Amino acid sequence: MKYSYPTSADFDKLTHAQLCLKIARHTPCSICVDCNGLHPASGVEVVPDDTSNDDPVLGDLGQYGSDDDEMNPYLDSCACGHSYSEHGADKHEIGAEEFRRRSQVAVRLDENLQDVGKLLDFEYTDADIVSLRQRMKLPVSYVAPISPEQHFKSPPLSSPTSSLLSDFDAPPPAKRRRISFSSGSEEGGDEVSNPIHQDDEEDDEEDRPLAARMAQKTASKSSKKGGKTSKKIAAASRVPATSAHLNGRMNGTTETESKPPVKTEKAAIIELRKGIIEVTAVEDDKQPRSLVILTGLKTLFQKQLPKMPREYIARLVYDSNSKALAIIKRGLKVVGGICYRPFPQRGFAEIVFFATASVDQVKGYGGMLMDHFKMHIRKAYPNTWHFLTYADNYAVGYFEKQGFSKEITLDRSVWAGYIKDYEGGTIMQCTMLRKVDYLDKANIVALQQEAIMSKIRQMSRSHIVHPGLPQFQGAAPDMIVDPKDVPGLRESGWSPSMAERTIPKSGDRLFMEHLLRELQNHNQAWPFVEPVSTEEVPDYHNVIKNPMDFSTMEHKLDNNQYETVEDFVADTQLIYDNARFYNQEGSIYHKCANALEKFTKEQVKERIKRES
Repeated sequence: MKYSYPTSADFDKLTHAQLCLKIARHTPCSICVDCNGLHPASGVEVVPDDTSNDDPVLGDLGQYGSDDDEMNPYLDSCACGHSYSEHGADKHEIGAEEFRRRSQVAVRLDENLQDVGKLLDFEYTDADIVSLRQRMKLPVSYVAPISPEQHFKSPPLSSPTSSLLSDFDAPPPAKRRRISFSSGSEEGGDEVSNPIHQDDEEDDEEDRPLAARMAQKTASKSSKKGGKTSKKIAAASRVPATSAHLNGRMNGTTETESKPPVKTEKAAIIELRKGIIEVTAVEDDKQPRSLVILTGLKTLFQKQLPKMPREYIARLVYDSNSKALAIIKRGLKVVGGICYRPFPQRGFAEIVFFATASVDQVKGYGGMLMDHFKMHIRKAYPNTWHFLTYADNYAVGYFEKQGFSKEITLDRSVWAGYIKDYEGGTIMQCTMLRKVDYLDKANIVALQQEAIMSKIRQMSRSHIVHPGLPQFQGAAPDMIVDPKDVPGLRESGWSPSMAERTIPKSGDRLFMEHLLRELQNHNQAWPFVEPVSTEEVPDYHNVIKNPMDFSTMEHKLDNNQYETVEDFVADTQLIYDNARFYNQEGSIYHKCANALEKFTKEQVKERIKRES
């Protein structure tokens, strides 16, 4: 039996059934544990449906007919016995917005398979395919609530990961960006970006960091241990002997210094130091080396940003107004990069694309590249201290770790109209600190941490280690020791009330807390976070007899008013039903309620699946 598989990569020309097939192919079965995607059964032959003939001489042969006018049906069932619906392609279940998002990811996956000639090989996979298939799942939102005033004035633009709010028929946006993580594993050249050290000698003593003020007082040489043990370097401080310390020694106690653990160096830093990778600035200056690197960046962004049109990525990367910073290896192989557009006259730069190759996700290339990017901007554009970018659900957490915030302190008049707005993303800002050398963050943090620990040791006895209690040596099983007789216990501030054990939370309680936290942080939750104000909506309580919101739910949860998860979910459903009942269909509140309802059902379904 022969079945067809759609070969077209034109999203707008694919039918609903063809999109369902593409989604199902790359989505694990929700019933079978070992089915990673829809695939043909043994004995079934899958052939491409592309029967077009592009020969201009022969013209359109379709008008003459053929010996086999009937086209093979499309593959519609999996070898596991289930159909599209069980493979994540049920539009009624996941919603139109999520269906469109998954369709775009599936089309990009098939494009990558076509590039390597494996479109009809249902068993083939590689690192890029595995990475992209992770995005076929509904992402957990990390985007902070946004107000109606933050709705963008530009034409609707669809988020790189997904917009859980509305379904767009327009083509993808003029500027969409997101982050992807990873790296590579070959060899390369030398580091280009150099650290810039700030001169702080003119600062007053109060302006200096705590670690800088205490470094000479607390730092000392670490002890060296012989034998086969590895050598570790850690900062230690000498604490003056106090009466408490002397009492501890008289009681036979042993004093040890509490030091933060020595962090291992990340693979990215090691590779950079050894010359395996190189960080280099590049722009479209028409030089062969630059064009090779820019082409590598374009290919990387196209692979890691599946919802971005390839032509759009190419246009921005090769734009004369765009600049880039790339991580390259031997042969100018690009394994990471950041594309940005500087506005030095306005004091900020816009991050357009940011990605690293998926095969080296854990090496720390992303953080290392961002640090070099900050120092590069500081050197190339001395008056630029702010970065702006739009982050989707996948990228918000990463950018927060790199010093970005959802709170925009830069005046809107500075950046509005210079960067492209789009729906489904969160605008984030990073402001560089003038005194921080971002290429030496590890040492700066270590000094600050040691300074804090030194202060703690001066006020606390937590670093003093007491020997075991002699009363228990050879004692009877029913030996009881009064806590007041334990050396150092009373001095630590312990009281009998601390011995009362807290009742561990049940799995239902933990799930309800987790789900409520996710709902409150959802990017469509802003209308439901607090109770509806009667001042703003005077007739609300006349229409809605049982109002509900997330803050009220949080109060009920804190006071143990939810006996079951079903009661908790019923209150969430009450929020969504109230919003749809009071607001007309198609309104922003109606759409937010639909998006959150879908998200809630998805979370509950995942929990049931985990426990089954």
